[in-house]
Amino acid sequence: MSKKFYVTTPIYYVNAKPHIGHAYTTVAADVLARFHKLLGEEVFFSAGTDEHGLKIQQKAAEAGKQPREFADEISGQFKDLWEKLNIKYSDFIRTTDDKHKAAVQVVLQKLFDKGAIYKGTYKGLYCVGCEQFLNEKDLIEGKCPDHDKKPEVVEEEAYLLKLAAIQDELIKRIKSKEFHITPQRYENEVLSLLEGEGLRDVSVSRKNVSWGIPLPFDAEHTTYVWVDAFLNYLTVLGWGGEEKSSKFWPADVSLIGKDILRVHATIWPAILLHLGLPLPKQLVVHGHILSDGKKMSKTLGNAISIDEMLEKFGVDGTRYLLMSAGAFGEDVDVTMEILVERYNAQLANNLGNLVSRVIKINEGIGAKNEAKKINWEEEGKRLADFQFNDFLDGVFKKVNEANKKIEETKLWELVKADEDKAKEILESLLGVLSEISELLELFLPETSEKIKKILETNKAEILFPRIK
Repeated sequence: MSKKFYVTTPIYYVNAKPHIGHAYTTVAADVLARFHKLLGEEVFFSAGTDEHGLKIQQKAAEAGKQPREFADEISGQFKDLWEKLNIKYSDFIRTTDDKHKAAVQVVLQKLFDKGAIYKGTYKGLYCVGCEQFLNEKDLIEGKCPDHDKKPEVVEEEAYLLKLAAIQDELIKRIKSKEFHITPQRYENEVLSLLEGEGLRDVSVSRKNVSWGIPLPFDAEHTTYVWVDAFLNYLTVLGWGGEEKSSKFWPADVSLIGKDILRVHATIWPAILLHLGLPLPKQLVVHGHILSDGKKMSKTLGNAISIDEMLEKFGVDGTRYLLMSAGAFGEDVDVTMEILVERYNAQLANNLGNLVSRVIKINEGIGAKNEAKKINWEEEGKRLADFQFNDFLDGVFKKVNEANKKIEETKLWELVKADEDKAKEILESLLGVLSEISELLELFLPETSEKIKKILETNKAEILFPRIK
């Protein structure tokens, strides 16, 4: 039986069209899925959209549309983008899918029957933009730091999920690495919360929000959007709410941005613990994509559109620039000028020119490519801590060394002076190109195939046109 690997991305909220941050997480998941397939593992890679809640209800009304029509449109944009970016997910789930809604109701009833959910009153500072309650200390000058708006003071009848009751068990699972939060500072952040102010029971329903899944035991309430969304990681696998396990569960890697760490590290594991289900093995947290040191926004005029990137850099150029932007757990800072410079330097000049030069010099020599088999388990050690940029740096180190070899040996002259020596060097360079093409398969799949074809036919083509 082959080993199984399950990687998840968050399901993205359909309040607006997809942006560069969504692409960043999803390309990373695609790279991991491709890697584990190369290891011969049975891989499930989930993607999808989160479609209920007050914000969607309001956005749809602003657009003069029904919530479902609005959600259909934006969800379709996500699917289109993943196709453009060559994302090979196993399944795409929507929280408006009938199978998902049915499973959510089964889970809620089960939690209610066992006393993990109870009726009460919830009071707190609610940010519609975040679709979650915030603490005073989360605010900056009284405003949500992500949306720059004062949260509403909400006090309403609600059904609450017991969080305080599972706090000690959650701390134990995190410290033992059974529920491994990485990088380490994010684990420290969660433990600081749990061991400091602690958890309080949290609302899992809203009474005055019609766009949501009704509670099976009280139709006047709809399910709080986060609770609905979390269960996608199970329902996308075909899980119906009753089973104790699923073929791929628990997830091996759940990728999230740091802005949704708290809910993924508290409410989600609490639901699983109450259900008696395993927690995800690794919660891998990444930083934000900044532009010129600031969070991207239309107001500041520093937002970089993922559509613009695709148009300017192509699919593989965009994938490369996202994954090489910096350390995955840190905030990364990009501007369009930086992206153009890196594209030209690494892809057009270094890689593109290397392939072109080697093939051109080899035209009259006919050196053969003796491809080496990549040891993916060995290479995978460079992906073990999710430092995709380090992996790419390693690949482009090989590119730079090969270019340097051509310059140092003056290969274009050597072919005339000493054909046997030139042929020996060319065979070595063709082997390097073959190795590079294999290594790029995870990140730049189309380019990988193009290089393999070029090596077979000995006919060069422009891989990455320079951008002026």
